[in-house]
Amino acid sequence: MKQYIFLILAIICEVAWALLLKFTNQFTKVGMTIITLIAYFAALFFLDKTLKTMPVGLAYAVWAGSGMVLIALLGVVILKQHLDWPAIIGLSLILCGVLIINIFSKSIVH
Repeated sequence: MKQYIFLILAIICEVAWALLLKFTNQFTKVGMTIITLIAYFAALFFLDKTLKTMPVGLAYAVWAGSGMVLIALLGVVILKQHLDWPAIIGLSLILCGVLIINIFSKSIVH
């Protein structure tokens, strides 16, 4: 169960740094850049903690896939970006893959 807490924290930090990257103004805003870098390293720190008990391939797939879907959704909500149907279908397939791994895979310790 602890690996899921670390994985969730890694996903939250990943989403934070990716979203905050938009607000660094190409790294010209020093304060926002520092916060973004802290979130990035925190994401890697928590992902590393996850890898102590979860296979790297599956942990990374869940981390990256979940992050992509959440960042895309937050881009729509916060940044007023638009997703077309192919993007929505692709993100839905990624989300399905993450769910299948977590529900059915015997490679992840539940």
